[in-house]
Amino acid sequence: MKELKIADYSINKDSPVFIIAELSANHNGSIETAIETVKAAKRAGADCIKLQTFTADTITLNSKNEDFKITQGTLWDGQYLHDLYKTTHLPWEWHRELMQVAKDEGLICFSSPFDPTSVEFLETLGVPAYKIASFEITDIPLIELIASKGKPVIISTGIAEKEDIVLALDACKRMGNEQIALLKCTSSYPAPIDEANMCMVKDLAERYKVISGLSDHTMGNTVPVVATAMGAKIIEKHFILDRSIGGADASFSMTEVEFANMVNAVREAESAIGVVDYKLTEKQRKGRDFCRSLYVVEDIKVGELLTKANVRSVRPGFGMHPKHFNKVLGKKAKTDLKKGEALKWEMIND
Repeated sequence: MKELKIADYSINKDSPVFIIAELSANHNGSIETAIETVKAAKRAGADCIKLQTFTADTITLNSKNEDFKITQGTLWDGQYLHDLYKTTHLPWEWHRELMQVAKDEGLICFSSPFDPTSVEFLETLGVPAYKIASFEITDIPLIELIASKGKPVIISTGIAEKEDIVLALDACKRMGNEQIALLKCTSSYPAPIDEANMCMVKDLAERYKVISGLSDHTMGNTVPVVATAMGAKIIEKHFILDRSIGGADASFSMTEVEFANMVNAVREAESAIGVVDYKLTEKQRKGRDFCRSLYVVEDIKVGELLTKANVRSVRPGFGMHPKHFNKVLGKKAKTDLKKGEALKWEMIND
């Protein structure tokens, strides 16, 4: 697993999860809304705000051919691709200002380019990384161009088969770029939780020796928390100021409060995972006072035998270790022993 360095953030096996708020179409055609969304993402605990860089003409054709009509049972069924992307794209002239706002807020900002012209445009803005959207994983020439810029490449695998992943990875490596992350993604909007398959997060990391993570379209915190437990080092969620403003992606985007709750849940999950360590903390060591040990449970006269009737393993833990129970049975008491005394070796004859 190779480290990714995005701006001043190092993503590796020991780093906190890098949490990305995806702006997508949630600007709703207003730069003021876009700016406020960036600021809200910072308040919600995001590490990064991600944009999408395309125009309707760079991502598809203005055609009414049935091929270009959405009919796959999505939120956008009945629309033509060009019409959808014309209303949802982020104007390129907004990018520089939004990136400056992000910088001022202390957020990392980069984008998903969808064609060579958008890559070259983003290069003029000095983006620190690139994201390959799920549906672009098959565009090998685009991936080669992006990888050739020498910056980290984060690839969503939403519609990918094994061959697609291998081809994309090989494309990056051919360009001398091994700063790669793979994100498990379910390309449904919203995605059913029973199709999340979070075991894939661990498999992607182990199989391809890369940083892995999650690009999530499910509702709620459950999948990001499970992803964290499975080793995700990047989590991306769509972010919106308020779903009531509507828009193409509103229904599966998180509001500020929801996103903040998710961030908190992920951070708690990270804390809960901890490290492999069999040493006890001081508090845990004190807790051993309540474990079991050997105690006198009936008065025993000097010279009497210790038996199961007068010695037992009980709480608390100030007596002999219970592992010695069978050894002490049948031995004689050196002195009178009272019920409730913690049994010690010096109290009995060997």
